[in-house]
Amino acid sequence: MEKVQWQVEGMDCSNCALTIRRYLEKEGMKDVKVNFATGDVSFDMNGNAVVPGNLSKGIESLGYKVVNEEQAEKERKPFLSNHLQRFLFCLPFTLLLMLNMIPGVHIHWLMDPWVQLALTIPVYIVGMSFFGRSAWKSLRNGMPNMNVLIAVGATAAFVYSLYGTLTGQAANYMFYETTAAILTLVFLGNLMEDSSVHSTQRALNKLAKSQKVMANMIAYDDKYQEQIFQVENTELKVGDLVLIKSGEQVPADCKILWGEADVNESVLTGESLPVHKSKKDTLIGGSLLQDGTVRAQVTAAGNDTVLSGIINLVKQAQGEKPPVQQLADRISAVFVPVVLGIAALTLVVNWIIMEDFTPALMRSIAVLVIACPCAMGLATPAAIAVGLGRGAKSGILFRNATSLELFKDIKQVVFDKTGTLTTGNFQIANSVQSPEPGVPSQEFQRIVYSIENFSNHPIAKSITREWKIDEIPWTKIEEIKGLGMKAEDREGNTYQAGSFRMAEHLTKDDQHNIYVIKNDRLLGWIDVKDEVRPEAKAVVDYFHSKDIKTILLSGDRYAKTKQLGDLLGIDEVIAEQTPEQKLNKVAELNAQAPTVMIGDGINDAPALAKATVGVSMSDASHIAMQTAQVVLMNNGLKNLPTALGLGKHTYLTIKQNLIWAFAYNIVAIPVAALGFLTPTFGALVMGLSDVVLAINSGRLFVKKVT
Repeated sequence: MEKVQWQVEGMDCSNCALTIRRYLEKEGMKDVKVNFATGDVSFDMNGNAVVPGNLSKGIESLGYKVVNEEQAEKERKPFLSNHLQRFLFCLPFTLLLMLNMIPGVHIHWLMDPWVQLALTIPVYIVGMSFFGRSAWKSLRNGMPNMNVLIAVGATAAFVYSLYGTLTGQAANYMFYETTAAILTLVFLGNLMEDSSVHSTQRALNKLAKSQKVMANMIAYDDKYQEQIFQVENTELKVGDLVLIKSGEQVPADCKILWGEADVNESVLTGESLPVHKSKKDTLIGGSLLQDGTVRAQVTAAGNDTVLSGIINLVKQAQGEKPPVQQLADRISAVFVPVVLGIAALTLVVNWIIMEDFTPALMRSIAVLVIACPCAMGLATPAAIAVGLGRGAKSGILFRNATSLELFKDIKQVVFDKTGTLTTGNFQIANSVQSPEPGVPSQEFQRIVYSIENFSNHPIAKSITREWKIDEIPWTKIEEIKGLGMKAEDREGNTYQAGSFRMAEHLTKDDQHNIYVIKNDRLLGWIDVKDEVRPEAKAVVDYFHSKDIKTILLSGDRYAKTKQLGDLLGIDEVIAEQTPEQKLNKVAELNAQAPTVMIGDGINDAPALAKATVGVSMSDASHIAMQTAQVVLMNNGLKNLPTALGLGKHTYLTIKQNLIWAFAYNIVAIPVAALGFLTPTFGALVMGLSDVVLAINSGRLFVKKVT
């Protein structure tokens, strides 16, 4: 299934996003996500035979433009192609038209209707080239957007004034300044809205900017002399050699071949303390070498890098709509036709009551320009953009927007033990005991190393890290889920290395970590020690302070699990569970109350997927493989309270935004219909309404969430 990601220009409101989404779904595309605030559009081709170029042309026929982000940056756009240029062009004409509205100011020649017409025409042409064109295309596609309201309001005032000028009744029909003011102030409002919305993207933009740097590429001439070339990291390919010096940014994901350095990975993990890296260690593109020089080989470049994957995942999540937005979307879809109906009713009723067409028309125009469907469409994307952006900056990756909302209802938290509450960095604690006579210690180590070298379990990795020895060539080896490893050599001997459950028919001593068996005879056992994460106790206490129940769910022996649970003050301990039993237990807990599950993201994948919200304890290099909805990229628990708090406060911000959006329109439209404000003031207030939402959403950047 091919995933397509596009940048689309020309979207102004949620109706625009809905138009594009419906078009792509009609063409057979799956999992369509459209974010009008950022212009990001993503969908799955799902084996569809439709050519992407035809889809692009289809979107352009709707009035939008698919652009390549790099080309968009380099492309020189024509004058009046953005809101700032349009506003600055219209402003001088509008200020001249508004001069006579200032008390005590009276410029005779500005009262001439032909002068006012001449001043209004440039503003009207620029306004209609944007609002009018957008309105017409939206009407043609059966999805009227907010620009229909602006275009109708401005055109009504312009045509009314033009009629008075042409019929010699200008004194009673002079509303050119209303036309110009509406268009100019809405351009100003759009400009402020764009600026505010873009500021909500700053965390993600910071990540994106760190992708593009210069790299010192190592090459060799025909005499095998080393040559250093400076190239853009976008030109690097897998296998290329690079030189990275102190103070430079890592240009792409790579593996160190020579040298060592202290690396700041805060751009990815939120952790400012440098990490020491040496030969064979991986460097993640976007991180910074604080001290040291290394030569490294590129392992991933371009869109395949960890950083690129994070940015794409966050963009996809921003395009999703949590359940709280569904009501706003349904209202937005019918909002413009309803407002047009209210405006028409306002015109008729006021005309009948006041018996004067002019003030009735002004009230009707005020209704059109003060109504703001964008506020309802922007309420959720603005808050989600900030929430996800702050999360990415802090080393917390939300894979979907729904998980942000689900956090608000969490009543219990389930922790895995190894690698979650503990560091997962094991050390062999005691000397190996081998009751089987005739098995030398060296041979015992060789057997264990050869088996555990095929396991991904943290204990197995710690053993193979400490014991480096020749391997036995197995003819068959497999992992038995929840128990351990099983292998067979060329002579047909069967070996096993795993938990006590593998050896419980051979011994009653259940106090060891790894039991080693040969041909159903116990060869020996290994004890390892694991340290508790220093932040674990504080995190558990945090959940208790929020009246959230804590549960420790582990496959380890009950005695050891209970000891850790008591040390950290965890409410309930459930031990000796297989992955299947963990899955069933999480499902059972989930049925009782909304549950968060925190695990390593690999062994606990089924349970993580089953929880209300699954949180993966993973290093950044494995992000793309996780099934969890939330990934803690710095492989530490300390950001878990921030993730929970960010989810709750993002939902709170969305709710505040929606309340404001609904309240604004419910109050503003009747106020305009009753004649308590002018169309000019209505246009200004309409623009400011979106800015209020963006500012409220922006508070999430600095707001205390824990």
